[in-house]
Amino acid sequence: MNLIKGTQLQPNQHRNNKKKIINDPVYGFITIPDEIIFDILEHPHMQRLRRIMQLGLSHLVYPGANHTRFHHVLGAMHLMSQAVATIRRKGHEITIEEERAVCLAILLHDIGHGPFSHALEYDIVCGVSHEEISSFFIEELSKEFDGQLDMALLIFQNKYSKPFLHQLVSSQLDMDRLDYLNRDSFYSGVSEGIIGTDRLIEMLNVRDGQLVLEEKGIYSIEKFIVARRLMYWQVYLHKTVVAAEFMLIHALRRAKFLAKRGDEVFASPALSFFMKQDITENDFHQRKEVLENFAQLDDYDIWSAIKVWQTHSDQILSQLAKSLVNRKLFKIVISKDPFSEVRIATERKRVQDQYGLTGDEVDYFVYSDILTNKAYNQDKQNINLLMKNGDIIDLTKASDNLNISALAQPVEKYFLCFPA
Repeated sequence: MNLIKGTQLQPNQHRNNKKKIINDPVYGFITIPDEIIFDILEHPHMQRLRRIMQLGLSHLVYPGANHTRFHHVLGAMHLMSQAVATIRRKGHEITIEEERAVCLAILLHDIGHGPFSHALEYDIVCGVSHEEISSFFIEELSKEFDGQLDMALLIFQNKYSKPFLHQLVSSQLDMDRLDYLNRDSFYSGVSEGIIGTDRLIEMLNVRDGQLVLEEKGIYSIEKFIVARRLMYWQVYLHKTVVAAEFMLIHALRRAKFLAKRGDEVFASPALSFFMKQDITENDFHQRKEVLENFAQLDDYDIWSAIKVWQTHSDQILSQLAKSLVNRKLFKIVISKDPFSEVRIATERKRVQDQYGLTGDEVDYFVYSDILTNKAYNQDKQNINLLMKNGDIIDLTKASDNLNISALAQPVEKYFLCFPA
């Protein structure tokens, strides 16, 4: 910012110009459409998202995948503005207040993510999803901003009188998914994730208060579903990424076990708060310091701790930390069929002997679980097509692509992960 020589900024003077333009590598210029949105973006809770990676440990496979949650929510807000304009143009009322609220809702939809997002979602806290924590944050911010986020909270929680506004934020055809597929594809270099975002948004409409897609957008939505399936196998559930994430999960679990036992384990104050106790949903409701400490957590807390844990006296924690820092990742084997108990027992015995572990301790080094990929979930909010004759038909019934019905069925793969 250029200052005129001899002048001095008055308090908040630098915040007068709030309708900023941001240069985004995916969409070009993104406009901040409202002053309250600018203020929320400037808030420390939102700035924290700059320090949380969108794809967790995927950069260990795709070195370019270093974009953040902050990138993503800005992009999703940009797409939301386009969607609102499209739906208005087709004759459906969205007031200025509703537009502001739905843009705030999508901007804040990921604010409840903790370090490494999905990988550690249920290890930092116990049984509290990031969506629930996002609600706590939005409610807290609304109090701070004199109720200006009350409508955004109602939309986020699907309690507002126009359901399609919530569906734009969270459904199987929401602005969240439209952004992350294109953005994750761009940064990872996996071109299979590229989708026709502009055309999909142009085909959006509303019928009986519900979000629908016009029939002529059917081929674009088919490509969207297929792209999602491919991105899950190639990026989100890439076997090397899965191995790294399970190593990270078990490193944190070991550190938490040691800390609760009374051992000295390095951690930032915020991370230490969650390592020494099991935080539940009730704690978020009853203890103000829980959300305050969560707001201080980001990926840097975890990486700083892992670097120090390399020299910890506990062999298990030390080994896991060294392997993560130096990218010496465990071997992972994928199978369409479950691994036999004999195969699992063989690997456990080998690792137990190699590292001199007890039967319980080997759980930190040998993992067996299931990977599930469901590109289109018919049990959730369906994608409904508005046909030319006015009928509303579920995507799987209207599509002439036989793969769409198949993609509605979950695909499961089994994995066994262990030190090579």
